[in-house]
Amino acid sequence: MTEKELLKKIYSCIDNTTLEGCDTTERITRLCQDSLRMQDSGKEIPSVAAVCVYPVFVRQAKHLLQGSPIRVASVAGAFPAGQSPIEVKLHEVRYAINEGADEIDMVISRGALIEGKEQQVYDEIAAVRQVSTGHTLKVILETGELQTRTLIRKASQIAITAGADFIKTSTGKTTVSATPDASLVMLEVIREEYEKTHRMVGFKAAGGISTPEAAMQYASMAHSILGDNFFNNQYFRIGASRLVNNIFSLLTL
Repeated sequence: MTEKELLKKIYSCIDNTTLEGCDTTERITRLCQDSLRMQDSGKEIPSVAAVCVYPVFVRQAKHLLQGSPIRVASVAGAFPAGQSPIEVKLHEVRYAINEGADEIDMVISRGALIEGKEQQVYDEIAAVRQVSTGHTLKVILETGELQTRTLIRKASQIAITAGADFIKTSTGKTTVSATPDASLVMLEVIREEYEKTHRMVGFKAAGGISTPEAAMQYASMAHSILGDNFFNNQYFRIGASRLVNNIFSLLTL
C-alpha cells in the first residue's frame, strides 16, 4: 500500500469531531458541510466515517448529512467525566438515539474502576449496551487517567465483555490522551478476544491526533496487530478535527 493509499484508508476511518462548550448550530453546519465537501470522486477521496457531536446537535447533523454515507456519532452518558448516576447516563443515551444518532461514544466510570468497583463499571456499560441495541457502541476508557497498563487492560476486557463494539482511548479532554503505549495494550486485548471467540471488536484512537504522521502510526500499529480484516471503518476509527483538513490537503495536491 502506497502512502497515499494509506492516507485515503485512514481518511475513510475518521470521526470528524467537534465537542466544545462553544459549539453552535453554525459550527455544526460547517462541520457537516465540510465533511460532505471533502469527498472528491475525481481524486477517489472517500467520505469520512462519521461526524461526532454532542446530543443536542444530533438532529441537525442527521438532517444535514441525509443521503450521504457519513454516520452521526454522539457522545452520551455524562461525557467527558462520567460522574453522573446511571439513570442520567441512560436518559442521555436514549435522547441521542431518539434524535437520530447512529453511534454512541460513552465514557466509563474511571473513578469506580480505580477503586476496584469492576462490577459497577461492567453493569453501566451493559446497561448502555442494552438501550443502544442496533447502534454502534464505542466505549471510552480515558487511558490517560487510568495510567497503568494493568488498569487499561482491565478496562478493555470489561468493556468488551459488557458488549462494546469499539474500545476508544480518550475523550480528548485530559492532559494525556491517546498514546501508542496505551493503544498497544488495547489492541492486544482485542486480538486476544478474537483469537478466543472470533468476535471482532473495533479500536478508536482519539485525542491529540492531528498530523498525518501520527495517524499513520496508529493505523500501522492497528493493522500490524489485528490484520487486514480489521483495517476498515467498521473496526478502526480515529477521532479528530484538524486531521481531516491536514489529510485532505495532502490528497488533493
